[in-house]
Amino acid sequence: MPDTPDFERGGLPGGSGGMESPRGLPAEPSPRTSTVTASRIAVRKTYKLYIGGMFPRSESGRSYVVTDHKGGFLANAALASRKDARDAVTAARKAFGGWSAATAYNRGQVLYRVAELLEGRRAQFIAETRNAEGIGARQAETTVDAAIDRWVWYAGWADKLAQVRGAANPVAGPYFNFSLPEPTGVVAVIAPQASSLLGFVSVVAPAVVSGNTVVALASECRPLPAVSLSEVLATSDVPGGVINVLTGRTAEITPWLASHMDVNAVDLCGASGPLADDLAVAAAENLKRVVKPGDKDWTLAPGLERMLAYLETKTVWHPAGT
Repeated sequence: MPDTPDFERGGLPGGSGGMESPRGLPAEPSPRTSTVTASRIAVRKTYKLYIGGMFPRSESGRSYVVTDHKGGFLANAALASRKDARDAVTAARKAFGGWSAATAYNRGQVLYRVAELLEGRRAQFIAETRNAEGIGARQAETTVDAAIDRWVWYAGWADKLAQVRGAANPVAGPYFNFSLPEPTGVVAVIAPQASSLLGFVSVVAPAVVSGNTVVALASECRPLPAVSLSEVLATSDVPGGVINVLTGRTAEITPWLASHMDVNAVDLCGASGPLADDLAVAAAENLKRVVKPGDKDWTLAPGLERMLAYLETKTVWHPAGT
């Protein structure tokens, strides 16, 4: 009787045998003989902007390369245009009514929730801060922890600002006279260039805690931790439009923010030299509040100065009842 072909005995044609499967079909190869890919193709990420609670690409379609402290590729970031800046201001203005009308206690809860989510992604932010700033592991941990603690610190002040800034004024007459703090409106913030995360948090948190909404331009060379923070904001309780994050060229975007007639205040922390002077002049067109570089130094321990910089005082008269 002729030999049974290999494939009828459970082997493969051509004598490439193997273990028999229950139905006489070729069995899966042994793990010892399987091919394991030694390396994989890098997944190069292009980060987007964060405007109105969404992650749009720049309307210009442009992006730029973000490198680590050694010049190695990290990712691509969206190169925002003046149209993106205008869209961010529009989103911030739209969100201002609801955010400023929220109770101070509620705003404090929302900011505390951001700190909770940051704590949950602590390892990611430590790695990103190390890559961006070229610092050691211990220093990166200290920096990220300080950023988280700073969110908590400002969250705790949300329902205390009125007591500190407000007052019941003595008057000669049958009236009550109260001074009440109110948010300024839309604040354009130019984040510090050297600090990728802590600096960003230090200038954004004090603006939003009192009810303002923010358009923040992240560090030009170190934007990725700020963009990752926007992913935290999107999954937290912060309403869309309260904090908008742009990435791109500081010299290209900031003139449009400083001169925008629907921006009520501007923080020039991340600008320097002649650019900062030009932006201050542009901001004067509609009497914006201006925090200049070096004013209310963000590197110091957090204080009231930055929160009070974005508040207006409203005086209310009311007749005293008999």
